Amino acid sequence: MKTKPFLSFWQIWNLTFGFLGIQFGFALQNANSSRILQIYGADVEQLSLFWLAAPLTGMIIQPIIGHYSDRTWCRLGRRRPFFLVGAICTAIALILMPNAGIFLSPGTESAILSPVLIGAGMLMIMDASINVTMEPFRALVGDMLPDEQHTTGFSIQTFLIGIGAVVGSLLPSIMNKVFGLSNTALAGEVADNVKYSFYIGAFILLACVLWTIIRTKEYSPEEMAEFRLSGGESVEKRNMSNGFMEILHDIFHMPGIMLRLGLCQFFAWFALYSMWVYSTPALAEHVYGTTDPSSVEYAMAGDKVGELFSIYNFVAMLFALALIPIARYLGRKVTHAVCLCLGGLGLVSLYLLEDTGLMVFSMIGIGIAWASILAMPYAILSDSLPMDKMGTYMGIFNFFITIPQIVNGIIHGWIVRNVYQGHAVFALLTGGIFLFLAAASVCLVKEKRLARP
Repeated sequence: MKTKPFLSFWQIWNLTFGFLGIQFGFALQNANSSRILQIYGADVEQLSLFWLAAPLTGMIIQPIIGHYSDRTWCRLGRRRPFFLVGAICTAIALILMPNAGIFLSPGTESAILSPVLIGAGMLMIMDASINVTMEPFRALVGDMLPDEQHTTGFSIQTFLIGIGAVVGSLLPSIMNKVFGLSNTALAGEVADNVKYSFYIGAFILLACVLWTIIRTKEYSPEEMAEFRLSGGESVEKRNMSNGFMEILHDIFHMPGIMLRLGLCQFFAWFALYSMWVYSTPALAEHVYGTTDPSSVEYAMAGDKVGELFSIYNFVAMLFALALIPIARYLGRKVTHAVCLCLGGLGLVSLYLLEDTGLMVFSMIGIGIAWASILAMPYAILSDSLPMDKMGTYMGIFNFFITIPQIVNGIIHGWIVRNVYQGHAVFALLTGGIFLFLAAASVCLVKEKRLARP
């Protein structure tokens, strides 16, 4: 049996480089969507509901994209056609989201299609497009690398994610402080520093994905058959089957390790969703003493959240490469549990601190957890998946990312309003507790012994 060859560092770099651009757009979305939606008129208690658009689209789209990318082959290859289409659609959504008002005529703010609903719609389109691009990238690592290089592949991918996230999170502040673009605007309008950040993000995302498309050559169907990636089944035969029934069958017959990892993922992504949705209103009230989205103080809080998010992403970027030797020494399961605990301490400390300077230390813990969340579950899982269903199962695994966000979106707005009395900072405390629960649940995972490359 022919085995997959080991790839060089730069070959792995090229096949994962597109994720830099994807995360650039994702960082802009995470740090600024709540701010934009509140500018358009959303209340703080409604934010988690509007953010439901993202996980709902991901839960539907990723298994479908994974299933059909497993069965696709054209001149561009197997995964790359999906990269390209998703990147183009994401770039368009990034340009349109901060300009939701252009779809309305003057005086129609009270109509059914209000700016906040259009903004939420753009958030849904953006996240759907990111999912079309993102899912095949994770499957590509499994396609191209032998088992012994999976941790390396996902760690380099996380390093590149960190670069994109750092610059993407900082960009609105850079546009304001370096290039002089205003961080405030008239009521109902998005500030210029945010708008131009989204435009730049659209260009960078598309350019990075094109780099991977141009610089990476996927294995042909014949080579994949030699590596036993297709299980001896022809592409033509599989394309004749009922795709929906195949996906449903794969959901009910997923490997047991997916369910065990899924519990850990549920707790971790519930925590992350809380942080992304509520950080800006939490800091605005907890540190800057305002709940008015049109105030200068709220704009300062929004920019500060972008800066803090850039710190945790910068830490994740650096720590991603350290994960390779640490996981080899401690094992991936123990490494992941320790990292999640550090992230829990980071989120809890945001509730305890009022000095944004000290919050840098909070972001270090969160960054370590974020690096591990992006790498360790996929490295553990990819070793246990059938290669002919890598894309499908990676898409199904996304359920354990989207379901906790949906649950959070449905219940957390009500909890913030009725239990936390509108104080969003308690949502960050809840997120920290859930990261500790994620760390505890890692003990249920049974990983393969990590081979030395």
